Amino acid sequence: MEPLLLVEDKAELRAMMRKALERAGYSVDEAPDGTAAIQKVRARRYLLVITDLKMPGASGLDVLRETKQADATIPVLLLTAYGSVEEAVAAMKDGAFDFLQKPVDLDHLKLLVKRAAEQQELQRENLLLRAEYAARYGFPRIVGEHASIKEVSQQIQKVAATDATCLLLGESGTGKELFALAIHHLSPRREQPFVALNCAAIPEGLVENELFGHEKGAFTGAGARKVGKMDLAHRGTLFLDEIGELPLAIQAKLLRVLEERRFERVGGTQSIDVDVRIVVATNRDLQKQVQERLFRDDLYFRISTVPMTIPPLRERGNDVLLLANHFLEKFSREFNKPGLEISEEAKERLLHYRWPGNVRELQNTMERAVILADGVSIRADALQLPSTKPDADKLPGGMLPEKFSWEGTLEQVTSRAAGHVEKALLENTMGECKWNKTRAAEKLGITPKTLLAKLRAAGLEE
Repeated sequence: MEPLLLVEDKAELRAMMRKALERAGYSVDEAPDGTAAIQKVRARRYLLVITDLKMPGASGLDVLRETKQADATIPVLLLTAYGSVEEAVAAMKDGAFDFLQKPVDLDHLKLLVKRAAEQQELQRENLLLRAEYAARYGFPRIVGEHASIKEVSQQIQKVAATDATCLLLGESGTGKELFALAIHHLSPRREQPFVALNCAAIPEGLVENELFGHEKGAFTGAGARKVGKMDLAHRGTLFLDEIGELPLAIQAKLLRVLEERRFERVGGTQSIDVDVRIVVATNRDLQKQVQERLFRDDLYFRISTVPMTIPPLRERGNDVLLLANHFLEKFSREFNKPGLEISEEAKERLLHYRWPGNVRELQNTMERAVILADGVSIRADALQLPSTKPDADKLPGGMLPEKFSWEGTLEQVTSRAAGHVEKALLENTMGECKWNKTRAAEKLGITPKTLLAKLRAAGLEE
């Protein structure tokens, strides 16, 4: 849980309130005056802020304004003397959560803190899924309403406040880097660099150099010191995509960074201290790679403290249409084609397609459709999606009819196919048994009564 910030210039009162709040289970950070408090709220995110109204230097109102500017969801509770109640009430109009008169009633304080924390949790709930996220952080929001996406977004909001190493799992194209960015932007490190490195896109011999940099003269051509991604991400977040492709030797160096917060450049002898939060992602089965000795088990256990799986697009239901409309708006503005809509036929096609390339494939599909659009409606053929029907040579001969429909959900198509397969098996078995139902039932492993019902359903009863 994020700490709360307690701002009070009287040390004895501050100590008393801190002890009461810590006994109630809260983590407490202190500031002796408004100026110090403002520096703290600019540097990190708090569960809530409790501040005296009148202090030397910056006042409680200044702390309130700075807190709301840093993050409007953080509740601010004001402490006020009897003669300043009117000022405290006025401050509530500026966004203060509530005020508490001195001398402080500790039970009342704990009650207000509990209410404020609950309010903040409600305000932040699914923040990643709302448009306010983009407005507040200048960052593309995660579009989706499916329960699986909401669950992941809630996990990310909880883990973002910590420095725990996160492991993002999921198929290629599901948006793992977007979620890594979300972790960074929701964390206390959000004002510091976010540095990404795709481990699969760099030749094996250059990975160490890219990640850790090198010293001058480390190898032929190294005419100057090079700063690596680890250096660049100092105080911020380093995102390592496709970590399953990381060579074993580099895995050992990464493990040292995670455990000791230090590394050495290529060709260097001096250890460099680094303060970095690491988020990793992969579309591979790391547990299987550990068994095959392609990935270090100690590194796997170190990075999998908080594993989160990003669901594939085919499992997100109507999120396909939400995302399609999101990309339609984006590309309509970009290519100056206002008023475009997705036809009903195209919507059906979008919903029934399996999306092996996930969100990335959908984005490319909508960009192409907008570019090629002639009228105001995007038709199904403009999507240029491949047919969902498998190649004929991949199916057993005669198993399914030539005009078998491959449209619909997985459950619908599977049920339809099972009906055809069952009918073919019944007809073949009955022919082999010369339509002797008792023998046919024995061969199929079902009762004669069940066989009769299936023959009737398939239209094969004599």
